Amino acid sequence: MLFRDLSLSAELLRAVEKQGYDEATPIQQQAIPLILEGKDVLAGAQTGTGKTAGFTLPVLQRLQEKHIQGHKRHPRVLVLTPTRELAAQVHESVRDYGQYLPFRSAVIFGGVSINPQKQKLIKGVDIVVATPGRLLDHVQQRSIDLSRIEILILDEADRMLDMGFIRDIRKILNVIPKQRQTLLFSATFSREIKTLASEFLQQPSQIQVTPENTAVELVSQIVYPVDKRRKRELLSHKIGEEAWQQVLVFTRTKHGANKLAEQLGKDGITSAAIHGNKSQGARTKALASFKAGDVKVLVATDIAARGIDIDKLPHVVNFELPNVPEDYVHRIGRTARAGQEGHAVSLVCVDELKLLRDIEKLLGKDIEKINIPGYDIDPSIKAEPIVNGRGGGGRNKPGNRGNGARGRGRTGSVASKSGDRANRNGGPRVRSSGGNQRAG
Repeated sequence: MLFRDLSLSAELLRAVEKQGYDEATPIQQQAIPLILEGKDVLAGAQTGTGKTAGFTLPVLQRLQEKHIQGHKRHPRVLVLTPTRELAAQVHESVRDYGQYLPFRSAVIFGGVSINPQKQKLIKGVDIVVATPGRLLDHVQQRSIDLSRIEILILDEADRMLDMGFIRDIRKILNVIPKQRQTLLFSATFSREIKTLASEFLQQPSQIQVTPENTAVELVSQIVYPVDKRRKRELLSHKIGEEAWQQVLVFTRTKHGANKLAEQLGKDGITSAAIHGNKSQGARTKALASFKAGDVKVLVATDIAARGIDIDKLPHVVNFELPNVPEDYVHRIGRTARAGQEGHAVSLVCVDELKLLRDIEKLLGKDIEKINIPGYDIDPSIKAEPIVNGRGGGGRNKPGNRGNGARGRGRTGSVASKSGDRANRNGGPRVRSSGGNQRAG
């Protein structure tokens, strides 16, 4: 279906054409008509499906249809996102698609000075894109009036729940009108998400454009079993051997991201780390360098990577598996965007076999395992379970103190029970790779 078949205004179609699009994605085909009708929507859509335009375009049109010139501007649309990066991305879409419309927008998040945000709000805006914490700061300081919000969008609601924003969201909903249109977008439809939807939405139309909790079909997934202490060495080997040019690498902790970026730099691979402790300026600069190709490897934590939108990103690497299986789906969804093929590689040590089994259970299939010659797992290293993000260091091997991730997972979930021991012979049966085995 083409965008011109979706009853969008001439101004919006002009903006869509300028962005180089003419055919709508499945989520856009289903969501746009429902939103234009004023219905509440519960949408299951993973990253890379075009969901941002799927709500931005019809919301802009709804504002256009009710726009009254000459009146003082006040926020009529509120978009809540879990991270600064995603807020910035959504705000960019609002500006791109609304460039031929008379509306003003503002993006609000922490990590930067609050005063410029206040000044913009004082001048008057129609659309606010915000993270919950900083938005509440503005509410408490009375620099924003949410009493006339007509449309509320909760983007990546599952991630907001994971990050513990539910209390903030409830506080925000207490100060916006009960009579409103509410749109909830989530990569997964967990029990918690369905409970949230029943609480906040009124008779919503439900959309599911991808199977529940499954990874993007265009992503080829491979597991390389490897000892924890040799992960960085294997990663550098694969990047060099196969001439990977743009690689997004995930670690569990901020410290781990910094350390890996530094080590890769010593290997001659241009790298940068992006995580919550970095200033917004540093994060923006690192991401821009990565997109431009000046930095080959971007090492990120799960939270910092939310909202990273890179066309044709070829490689995602799980340097450490996430504690929550759904985060694996989020991670690999950063590649294979807009119909492009992508490759997801996971470097898995014996400590992570329980996490791997949980991921495979979620996916409903086994991920292919390939042994790389020269990187065989040392059978003397026994698994130590990972609890709350704390990994063992394989201390059964004399002299090996390990270099496992030490930080606590942000979700606080227990990844494996303390009594659980992984397969002592190295886990699932794997096949060997030839010297020129491709990573995808």
